[in-house]
Amino acid sequence: MPVVTGGKMHADELETDEGLVRRLLAAQFPQWAELPIEALPLGGTDNAIYRLGNELSVRLPRRSDWARGSDDNEFEWLPKLAPLLPLPVPRPIARGAPGEGYPHDWAVYNWLEGEDAANALLDLPRAAIDLAGLLAALWRIDPTGGPPPGGRGGSLRPRDEHTRAGIAALGDLIDAAAVTKAWETALAAPEWDGPPVWIHGDLDARNLLVRDGRIIGLLDWGSTCVGDPACDVKVAWAVLDAETRPVFRELLEIDEATWARGRGWALSQAMIALPYYLHTYPVIVEQAWRWLGEALADS
Repeated sequence: MPVVTGGKMHADELETDEGLVRRLLAAQFPQWAELPIEALPLGGTDNAIYRLGNELSVRLPRRSDWARGSDDNEFEWLPKLAPLLPLPVPRPIARGAPGEGYPHDWAVYNWLEGEDAANALLDLPRAAIDLAGLLAALWRIDPTGGPPPGGRGGSLRPRDEHTRAGIAALGDLIDAAAVTKAWETALAAPEWDGPPVWIHGDLDARNLLVRDGRIIGLLDWGSTCVGDPACDVKVAWAVLDAETRPVFRELLEIDEATWARGRGWALSQAMIALPYYLHTYPVIVEQAWRWLGEALADS
């Protein structure tokens, strides 16, 4: 797995290490304080992640402005969603409080085995079928009372300024005219006018667990909400390719407007992620170039 250059993903990133995790556990969950602790080489963009023994993991938010909300979502909704999904998802175990110099809530989850699809070979024809089945199951779940769209799951229009700023920031690294044209095509698609559905909100290779080429789990539900399914349709460009996208689309019977908005999500997330992480997070940069390339290939 590539190592992050520069040591931090964010300029205002909070300092964490194995020693801090052990002190927090000793103070708040002493039953786990003697278990082995291993920092994952990268963790996630929002959380530093530590494996705890063989069956648990610890997550500590990397930034103050991301320290609340995602765990609330997962602790409330994952126990309700998990039994209705065809793939295992993380199970929240315990919530930690600020302490030992760390200023925010943190959490303990179960550990799911597998390798993330950004670093493992994935059987794409099988993945197209499995991802369609996952989303079909998710969209069938009653959305009543679910969290409203936040940064994900709503209209593409609030992302316009940041997307265009990303296009400008990347300069000669991209074909700005082609990206802008593709983005404007997505913006012109009709808005979602159907009932809101459950969405994962961050459906890309880094959050898919894989074994022997098959998807066996789905991580990072911090952005889950009920809203426009196009946000998750983005996976057609984030993970699949030109040969397997049509299978995925046909299985889900995705209409033209939702397909166009899904492609817009792939473009927008690439344009926002690339300039931000270009020199700090090689894994997401590699993935974002893929999102962009696949989206432009469908022009």
